[in-house]
Amino acid sequence: MRVKMCSIHVDDPAAAFAVYTETLGFEEALVMPEHHLYVVRAPGDTDGVGLLLEPSDNPLALSYRQGLHSSEIPAMVFGVPDVAAELERLRASGVVIHTEPETTPYGTTAVFDDGCGNLVQLHQD
Repeated sequence: MRVKMCSIHVDDPAAAFAVYTETLGFEEALVMPEHHLYVVRAPGDTDGVGLLLEPSDNPLALSYRQGLHSSEIPAMVFGVPDVAAELERLRASGVVIHTEPETTPYGTTAVFDDGCGNLVQLHQD
């Protein structure tokens, strides 16, 4: 058994798809606009975990997403080789950085706002 797909709730899946592919650097895994279905994956990882950009059209999902954001809790963690370098790349693309890199016993992390209703934590691999 393995993780096949997980989801992150977003305001607008089509707009989130543009952000996740054009700004964050993910690749298209599955797109069916007529069904509001957008799935991305890590670049070059054809067998990797898909990330479903899930519409927050369910009141519970919307409340959960908004609650996480207002409590400053990241909805997802993405691994990167160099957190500081990735933050600079994101900042140059106009992404709002929520916290600067911090190194703890658990590793180096930082948090950014995906612009789609979520805070996302970066963790250095």
